[in-house]
Amino acid sequence: MYTEKVMEHFTNPRNVGEIADADGMGEVGNMKCGDIMRIYIKVNEQDVIEDIKFRTFGCGAAIATSSVVTEMVKGKTLDEALEVTNKQVAAELGGLPENKLHCSNLAADALHKAIEDYRNKRVAEKSNLKETGK
Repeated sequence: MYTEKVMEHFTNPRNVGEIADADGMGEVGNMKCGDIMRIYIKVNEQDVIEDIKFRTFGCGAAIATSSVVTEMVKGKTLDEALEVTNKQVAAELGGLPENKLHCSNLAADALHKAIEDYRNKRVAEKSNLKETGK
């Protein structure tokens, strides 16, 4: 049913946890299966993801996709990370059963939301600096 790589990431997930002072956080869920995923990112001045962590409540596939997506994008620029697709996440794991493909959608979506959150915060910070004249 699951590939060896899915089982490896499920039983030994990478980058589990939260980043207390995260630059961005993305949360997604699937009401149908009950999976909930949060991805936290820390970004440097060159827009490179320096650190990334996740918290996932869900099935083995949801945990595995969360884990593998963090490995796929750590050290990449935000623009490179935004190019990661749901299909790429599933392919990185050697595939997922048809009824678990929605889990890879969650991982990519949570990543994209974390980047969006980071960029929205940056725009707000720049706006505040302009308003205060700094």
